[in-house]
This record gives sequence, structure tokens and C-alpha cells, in this order.
Amino acid sequence: MTDLRSSRSKMLGEQPIPELLMRFSVPAIVGMMVNALYNVVDRIFLGAGVSQLAIGGVFLNFPILLMIMAFGMLIGVGGSTLASIRFGEGKKEESEKILGNAITLTALFGIAMMILFSIFLEKLLRLFGASETILPYAIDYGRIIVLGIPFQIIGFGINFFIRSEGNPKVAMATMFIGAITNIILDYVFIYPLQMGVMGAALATIIGQLFSAIWVMRYFLSNQSLLKLRRETLRLEWKYVKEIFSLGITPFSMQLVASGINILYNNQLQAYGGDLATSSMGVIQSISTLAFMPVFGLNQGISPIVGFNHGARNYKRVQKTMQIGIWIAVLYMTANWIISMAFPEVLVRIFISRPDEFAIIRDMVVPGVRLNNLFIPIAGYQIIAANYFQSTGKPRIGFILTMSRQLLILLPAITILPLFFGMNGIWVAMAISDGLSSLITTFFILRAGILHKPQVDHHCESMLGAQ
Repeated sequence: MTDLRSSRSKMLGEQPIPELLMRFSVPAIVGMMVNALYNVVDRIFLGAGVSQLAIGGVFLNFPILLMIMAFGMLIGVGGSTLASIRFGEGKKEESEKILGNAITLTALFGIAMMILFSIFLEKLLRLFGASETILPYAIDYGRIIVLGIPFQIIGFGINFFIRSEGNPKVAMATMFIGAITNIILDYVFIYPLQMGVMGAALATIIGQLFSAIWVMRYFLSNQSLLKLRRETLRLEWKYVKEIFSLGITPFSMQLVASGINILYNNQLQAYGGDLATSSMGVIQSISTLAFMPVFGLNQGISPIVGFNHGARNYKRVQKTMQIGIWIAVLYMTANWIISMAFPEVLVRIFISRPDEFAIIRDMVVPGVRLNNLFIPIAGYQIIAANYFQSTGKPRIGFILTMSRQLLILLPAITILPLFFGMNGIWVAMAISDGLSSLITTFFILRAGILHKPQVDHHCESMLGAQ
């Protein structure tokens, strides 16, 4: 164990930063892209095999998926963090109890959410902004999706424990298994079997079932450090309380995202009807594919920055952040060029039927351009804001992360359409990207991150005081 820690410390503290970023970020980026396919691939097949209204129906269920992810993060992030701490203290038996408690919690929350969403699905979808035209598609998709909630929350939430054990490839395989299953069955159910949105939903939950089985198999095998035992499944309040305490921040952020999504849906329906809802389903899918690599890069940066900050090696902290910011900005600038120059090409990935593309074109093409107006600086903001979370300053990190969603985007979605109609909805995200980047820059300049790297004792005076 000592040799392993020494090797890891040497790697994080001495290996060239670009090599470290490749080592840590590439698996995370691949994993994030695969995970994104869960939300995107259904819409691609439905747009080609059913209709653009089917895309809108799937998109209306997105707040439910965000809520499921919120509870998965509450238990998964909180539980895996706590288990890692206890394991590092040499308390393996206690770590296994935390794992067992987390599995029980995900099962209980999953069953409870499945029952509640099944009972109130139609009322929730109407609350989310469903019209009479698009509601049947949303119900057909949602009625099946909610049956897979226990599988999704177990596969998603407990996968954090695999990653925290230092097995990123196994954690990535969890997402690969579900996503590849989903893609194959989407084709089978939507084309040969002509099952429409119900087929897409069924493909998704079967993929989630396979992911959940894979995760549970891992902790029952000799491959894992922590073992799943029957006696550890009994809930103990002291562990439950600590799990919730450590997982509350990502949980809150995900719930806010769900609330924002609901507001978006209602504004879309009010100002543009079903066509606007379907358009946003396409735009959100394009954005998901664009942003996932940046989130993966962020995951790779965090351990490098956190270790070197703790080791007071502030020059490496600066260099890591600066390289990460440049990569994010350049990558998102390439996305910006594509979305400004070729928005129709992006839209046709999801709306391939010529007759339906002709109907939706005038709505969705301006939406792609306005929504992506400031995405180069959005890449910067995501990476820069993560510095504070990685260096033990979660309050500032939380404020900066939430500024993009809650403090700016919420009023922007509410106010801008009053003056600019649909264009106000499309541009709201761009306004949020721009203003939140300004707020982030204020804190980053105080931290000295954007300055040219100096000798370590000078950096210590700038960064150590933050």
C-alpha cells in the first residue's frame, strides 16, 4: 500500500502535465461521451424512424431523468467519498458497510421513485409543459422509462464506488455495456419491430438493467477491493447521515438542473408550441455531445490540481489549469465554428426526414446558433470554476457552478422571452455562459491562476492564501 501511494504521488507530482491530463482525462471523456449516448441515441433513432414530435416527447421526460441522476449522485458521490476516506484510514470493514448501505438506499429510492412517477406521470408531464399533441408520445416513453428507475439508480449511483476504487476502466465498461445495448435495441425495436417511442424506452431500460447487473457482479467478485455482503445491507443511520451530507451538493445542483429544464419546457410551449419543444430536444442533444468532453477533461484535471495544491506545488497547479483552460476553449471554439457555419448538418443528425426538416428548420437553426453563441467561454468557465472545488474551496465552487444555472439562467429564461419571444429563450443559455464567465474570472484572477507560472514560493503567496 505504501509503495502504491508513493508511486501515485510521484506520478501526480512529477510526471509532465500533458501526459497526466491524457492519462486521467481520456478515460473520463470516453465515459462521459458513452453516458451521453443514453440521452441522445433515442432521439436520433426516433427522429429518423418516427417523427420530430417523438423527440419532443422524449425531451419532456428529461426532468425525470435528471431527478433520478440527482438521487444517484446523492448516494453515489456521498457514499463513495465516505468509503474512500474510511478505506484510507484502514477501516475496510466500515467501508464495506457504507457500500452495503448505499446499495440498499439506491434500491429503496429507486422503488419509491418508480411507484410515485408511475402514479403521477401524466400530471407531471403536463406540469413539465406537455401539450395534448405531444403528450401521448411523452406518456408512451415515460410509462416504460419509470419501470427502469431502480436499475438506473443502482447502475449509475454504485458505479461511483468502482471509480473510487481506482478502476476507471471497469466503471467505463458499466456505461459501455448499457449504451451499446441501448443502441442495438433502439434499432431493433424502432425499425424492424416498429415499436416507436415505447421501443426506445424499452431499449433504454434493458441497457440500464445490464449496467446494474454488471455493477453488482463486480462487488460480488474477486476483482473488487470492497465486497458486497448480506449483513452490510442493513441501514445504519450514522452512515446514511454522512452519505447524505457528502452528496448533498451534487444532488442540489442536479435538482436545480431539473427545475430549470421544467421552466424551459413551459416557456417553449408558451412561446413556440410543440415545434419549439422538439427543437429544444435537438438543441439539447447537440449541446450534450459538445459539452461532455469538457466535463471529462474536468474530471481528469481534478486529481492533478488537488494533489499538487495539497503538496504546495503551486506551479504545477497553475500549469494544469492553464493547459486545461486552453484545451477547453480551443475545443469549444471548434464546436462554435461548426454550429455557426453548419447548423443544418447538426440538426439533420436528428431530423433526417426531408418533409419534417422543412417544417422545423426555421425554428431550430436559429436556436442552434443563438444557444451556442458563447460556448468557447463556457468551456473556460467550467474548467476554471472547478479549480475551487478541486482545492478544498467548495463554497466558491458551488457559487460559480450554480451561477450559470440558477443565478443567471433562471431569470434569463423568464425575462428575455417577454421582449424577444423565442429568440429570448434560445439566447438565454448564451447570456448565462457570458455572465457566469465574468463572475468566474473575478475569482480566478484573485487566485492568480491566469498569470504566467512563477517559481513555487511566489505561487504559494498567491494561491495558498485563497
